[in-house]
Amino acid sequence: MKSKTNTVGEKKKINLALQGGGSHGAFTWGVLDTLLADDRIEIEGISGTSAGAMNAVVTAYGLSIGGNECAREKLREFWSEISEAGQKGLLKPSALDKMLSIGNMDFSPNYLFYDFISKIFSPYELNPLNINPLRDVLAQTIDFDKLHESLACKLFIAATNVGNGRLRVFSNKDVSIDAVLASACLPFLFQAVEIEGQHYWDGGYIGNPPLFPLINETKSPDILIVQINPVNIDRMPKNAREILDRINTLSFNSSLMRELRAVKFVTDLIDNGELDKQKHKRVFVHTIEAEPIVQELGVSSKLNTDPEYLKYLFDSGKQLATDFLAKHFEKIGNESSTDIAARFM
Repeated sequence: MKSKTNTVGEKKKINLALQGGGSHGAFTWGVLDTLLADDRIEIEGISGTSAGAMNAVVTAYGLSIGGNECAREKLREFWSEISEAGQKGLLKPSALDKMLSIGNMDFSPNYLFYDFISKIFSPYELNPLNINPLRDVLAQTIDFDKLHESLACKLFIAATNVGNGRLRVFSNKDVSIDAVLASACLPFLFQAVEIEGQHYWDGGYIGNPPLFPLINETKSPDILIVQINPVNIDRMPKNAREILDRINTLSFNSSLMRELRAVKFVTDLIDNGELDKQKHKRVFVHTIEAEPIVQELGVSSKLNTDPEYLKYLFDSGKQLATDFLAKHFEKIGNESSTDIAARFM
């Protein structure tokens, strides 16, 4: 069911839903850079989890202080800082890794040692001082006080409450460095983040990313999901590392798939006349998927911040976003470009 086409020259408003996935978030950076460079598009709201939360916050901050070009520059600055911080650390691909894969670190002695020891000792034992380089990067990149005052776009960041298992969504006024770190807090890497007496882990366990804030709190019917956790894989995981990675991927996709099924259910009721379309919002769903890019990348690649690898992901995101706009731009505001039933059901 199509709606009225936008008038010529009118910007099309969209909402963005950004998944998490560690360094794979550089793919999303490429997507965002392309969208921000297109003056036909206006971003109304952004929902993000983990690396998606970081991309979302940096984008929202850039929009608030200088518009699209500033957002692009802030994203470049953020990912440059991430890469620089990573190069000072111990988790780097070996020469053999670079020969065999664009991003995996399966032959890196430091990664293999860390992967092994992190299954025996917790972050409270391995990192008792709770040092997190992401905190410094965020502090250098974003003035959170200015972000709180921003009306440039609506921002929603998801984290998982460890104690009660509920999803908490931080919005513009309460997004902080701690909220962003909570959204990206993988429990085998970092200590839980405490906010207002509650402890939080990565938001991907409950909402990766949550769609309901975009549906309820914005006017635009269009949600573009940047999905970096593959739904489908070509081969059966057989070693322990591959099995664990697939378990995490299934877990991190499950909440999104549930929400999309609910969107499909409501959409069908509206289209069949069983719900009043004047009272219920009809949502158009679009996706840009990193699946063809990340399928051959293992869990180690999510911790790889090598600049050449991040550029590869960035360029891949730009290309797929360019392809999406070429094929589906006219559908924005009019119809979904993703068949939810075929893709997720």
